[in-house]
Amino acid sequence: MSKPEFIQEMKDKVELIRKMMKAAQDHQASYANKRHRPLEFQVGYYFFLKVSPFWGTMRFGHKGKLAPRYIGPYVIDERIGTLTYRLDLLQSLSLIHNVFHVSMLRKYEPDPSHVLNVEDVKLDSFLSYVEHPVQILDRKERQLRSKTIPLVLV
Repeated sequence: MSKPEFIQEMKDKVELIRKMMKAAQDHQASYANKRHRPLEFQVGYYFFLKVSPFWGTMRFGHKGKLAPRYIGPYVIDERIGTLTYRLDLLQSLSLIHNVFHVSMLRKYEPDPSHVLNVEDVKLDSFLSYVEHPVQILDRKERQLRSKTIPLVLV
């Protein structure tokens, strides 16, 4: 096989690979586009704000994946762009920039039977916080074969 034939064969293979990759990308994009829905909200709606606590801490009395990940509700003051909104935050959250992307918001559906307990949560500029223990309820010691482990219920 001569060099020009080899080069032409390689170009054909590269073109075939590109066509197959384009077909696979289009196939996956069709799945994603069917499930995608644009989010648009109105001024005056209530929303929960997504927070990210430090790993391994307890959030509102729960640890791990069962802990709540949203605080609020807060009202939308203004629509800044197509995907950004300005929220009316509490005075305790004044250090946080009050413009958020739509991915950080979850719509609050008002329910008359729903009673909200608004806690004063201290958030830093990264929307993170650390919960501190309030009270020690019980102490135990677990005896293993070679060591003793102290257990504390907070």
